[in-house]
Amino acid sequence: MNRELALNPNKVVAFLGKPNKEFTKADIINYIEQNGIQMVNFMYPAGDGRLKTLNFVINNVAYLDAILTCGERVDGSSLFPFIEAGSSDLYVLPRFSTAFLDPFAEIPTLSMLCTYFNKDGQMLESSPENTLRKACKAFNEVTGMQFEAMGELEYYVIAPDDGLFPATDQKGYHESAPYAKFNAFRTQCMAYIAQAGGQIKYGHSEVGNFTIDGLIYEQNEIEFLPVAATDAADQLMIAKWIIRNLAYQYGYDITFAPKITAGKAGSGLHIHMRITKDGVNQMLDGGVLSATARKAIAGMMTLAPSITAFGNTNPTSYFRLVPHQEAPTNICWGDRNRSVLVRVPLGWAAKSDMCCLANPLEAPSHYDTTQKQTVEMRSPDGSADIYQLIAGLAVACRYGFELENALEIAEKTFVNVNIHQKENADRLKSLDSLPDSCAASAERLAAQREIFEKYNVFSPAMIDGVIKRLKSYNDTTLRADIADDQQKMLSLVHQYFHCG
Repeated sequence: MNRELALNPNKVVAFLGKPNKEFTKADIINYIEQNGIQMVNFMYPAGDGRLKTLNFVINNVAYLDAILTCGERVDGSSLFPFIEAGSSDLYVLPRFSTAFLDPFAEIPTLSMLCTYFNKDGQMLESSPENTLRKACKAFNEVTGMQFEAMGELEYYVIAPDDGLFPATDQKGYHESAPYAKFNAFRTQCMAYIAQAGGQIKYGHSEVGNFTIDGLIYEQNEIEFLPVAATDAADQLMIAKWIIRNLAYQYGYDITFAPKITAGKAGSGLHIHMRITKDGVNQMLDGGVLSATARKAIAGMMTLAPSITAFGNTNPTSYFRLVPHQEAPTNICWGDRNRSVLVRVPLGWAAKSDMCCLANPLEAPSHYDTTQKQTVEMRSPDGSADIYQLIAGLAVACRYGFELENALEIAEKTFVNVNIHQKENADRLKSLDSLPDSCAASAERLAAQREIFEKYNVFSPAMIDGVIKRLKSYNDTTLRADIADDQQKMLSLVHQYFHCG
């Protein structure tokens, strides 16, 4: 077997002995025939940001070939708000590269993500997945490079508090059992996500840990490795589906909601990005952040207010984006600084061979650590439409290469201090702020929509729909109105508990 595949946890990859990107229809049929698969599931993201599922019993080989080749009809008006009931039929066609064995199905089932097509057999312009595909294509055509991404998926596990080994309030970061109660649950989630093709970097418990009304709320995180942006979105979608399904089996509740209550850590969906060319990371130049990276950052600085329309999509999002909670409020960037909107994480630029220092028996590794460098957008949260969000970030990074003064913008928005400390008040005043409500986010998107619609990336219908939904919350003053009222906050959180 190919050594690169020897440790691959995806059972389809392991059986076929080839990377998932090389899967063909014949491979899928072969796997089904040789492994006793009795059902096929088509899965696809809808307008509410969740995966939908269509089940097929495999009647015979001819029928299997038909569904894999032709897909099936679905009611688009029930999946997306912008599709009229009078012309609602869409097709969903499976993407063979996404095939995985369903870990929850009692009947052996192979699942695949799908692409939407319209009545003319063309990819649906306004579908989230196709929007991301178009954003990546435009990025490549403008820059000659590839856009890659990965997510930090934060969530709370909620279960009855047994009172044993209580964790320290808001001190759960990287805690071990027994003080962290749900490490075993998280690692099982990670195993299932990896079996479904997810490229995981690591998992750990997070800062948030508290008890309300006899229930323990423990925050966890699963972080992924950078891959092609379209794959990154697919992996996050499947991961959320797996976490919720496994929680249901355990009898736990799960929320990706951006905020639970006042004074406690909210959950983000930080997105890391890197730009590559011919497989080589372009984020560094001579050990320092490259002009390529700074141009991309400039684009994000420019479009950050409107990106919230895709990444912060319900009123509770804006209760997380407040000072002193390790969530950004102002449009700036910096090195290793968690008060900024775009962070340049600690890289491996030191000249010492740390592996040798920690392990004296090891020979020098000469490992190329430049591949690890990313930049991180810290504003998005679990309410995001994942495909729209990453598409918006691809647009922003592309736009940075179209700005004549991109490097000047990057220089003006760079900070190397904690902007929320009193001594840095003047620097804080010089920075633009993120929107403080869905309504404000809608206004910023309306002002910048032409940039997202350029190259036919975001359709006007999609932008109209996003703006309409955000305005419908009527939350212009909501954050100020109930900021310190825990009961009203809990009521609001309950309303949007299962967002995304």
